[in-house]
Amino acid sequence: MFGSEPEWFTIKNIAKIDTPALVVYPERVKENIRLLKSMVAGVEWLRPHVKTHKMAEVSQLLLAAGITKFKCATIAEAEMLGMAGAPDVLLAYQPVGPKIKRLRLLTETYPDTQYSCLIDNAHSAAEIGGIFDEAGRELPVFVDLNVGMNRTGIKPGPEALGLYLACQEIDGVKPIGLHAYDGHLRDTDFAERKRKSDVAFAPVAALAAEITGKGLPNPILVVGGSPTFPVHALRSGVECSPGTFIFWDWGYSQALPEQNFSFAALVLTRVISKPNNETLCLDLGHKSVAAENPFPRVIFLNAPDVQAISQSEEHLVVKVNPGNNYQVGDVFYGVPIHICPTCALYEQAYVAEAGEVKTTWKVVSRNRFITV
Repeated sequence: MFGSEPEWFTIKNIAKIDTPALVVYPERVKENIRLLKSMVAGVEWLRPHVKTHKMAEVSQLLLAAGITKFKCATIAEAEMLGMAGAPDVLLAYQPVGPKIKRLRLLTETYPDTQYSCLIDNAHSAAEIGGIFDEAGRELPVFVDLNVGMNRTGIKPGPEALGLYLACQEIDGVKPIGLHAYDGHLRDTDFAERKRKSDVAFAPVAALAAEITGKGLPNPILVVGGSPTFPVHALRSGVECSPGTFIFWDWGYSQALPEQNFSFAALVLTRVISKPNNETLCLDLGHKSVAAENPFPRVIFLNAPDVQAISQSEEHLVVKVNPGNNYQVGDVFYGVPIHICPTCALYEQAYVAEAGEVKTTWKVVSRNRFITV
């Protein structure tokens, strides 16, 4: 599992890097982007989610690869994409309260970026439309469909069709597509995951056909996430929205074995204490690696025998084999089980190229506000 090149992650000037730290390996990021592109008919069918990396520099790598459409979850992520020069950004969230005016301000601040958002009810659509219309603007919107996640959205069917048609009459918004996230489908067996995804997608396709049957333009279909990406990538006329592929993580590497993305971001930690020959304490607490999952929350590439036994805000206590040679000060290179919330814990990422760190990238949209 640790590969034929077990030292790809080693950093020569590690003495200059304080821990805990987030490290990004750009060449592996680029390889993940190349693999992503090879899985679809063309880059026009990609709308990657930026929630994983939250970095302008990573967004620029995607742009350099010809990807022009993006998806995000927060106003800050949307602004980061505007700063990076992204042409097309979908806020995959229904803005309410102050977020609506912030979104309008984004459209005014970054006029070269086409922003859009999700809606799942007529009241929100009217509220969004009112705020945009008063400024003489019109916001493209996607009707958010609930295909089983039961988190947001409206079930595809007559009510969803009615909402789409109603939005045609609301000043300030313009319905242009449908959004369906099937993140609840995570079967390790790909055939079963595909079967369930096909079932969930069928009413989405039917709704799209009903919309065109009313004489309206074909709605843009934005669907899926990482687990069902290989399924939707084979559909015609569908924009796919994976996100974790950019860095990958241990959780998806185990749950989605058909996807061969590479680990491209790691957390680094040091041994800060050795209470006894079977116990180490690392500087990798809840504040340094996503803690929403049970143990293990991180797998160490250069210390596979380590087993977590407890964790607090700034400490991770692990059990090791009695015959180990670990010493205080040793550096462990870890793959998080869940990389997305892990990245959000760091203000910056070290950038490792040719085995050495010479610069950092700011995790700029980990914050809820940038300027807007």
